[in-house]
Amino acid sequence: MTIDFDDFMKVDIRIGTIEAVNDFPEARKPAWKLTINFGDEIGVKKSSAQITAHYGKDDLIGRQVIAVVNFPPRQIGPFMSEVLTLGLPDADGEVVLLEPSKAVPNGGRMH
Repeated sequence: MTIDFDDFMKVDIRIGTIEAVNDFPEARKPAWKLTINFGDEIGVKKSSAQITAHYGKDDLIGRQVIAVVNFPPRQIGPFMSEVLTLGLPDADGEVVLLEPSKAVPNGGRMH
């Protein structure tokens, strides 16, 4: 299936920096609760991320991640996830985060 470029542009994908990582014991699959700063325009948002196989709390603080910021919030157990943090599965199906190869300003939009 192909989509028009205009459809792609409807998906707002931005860069943010993880400021806090909290346990999420209520999650069905192991996950972290992330607090991500997307800069002045978007602000600070929360995300649930099933990335515990490759990333500990200390690995994540200060790391820049890429996320979809214009999906509606999604209730995950007792937690409201506001953005979708993006990653790709490794050979075992565990999530590896998408991240820039160089630091960029928070809030930058993917294009």
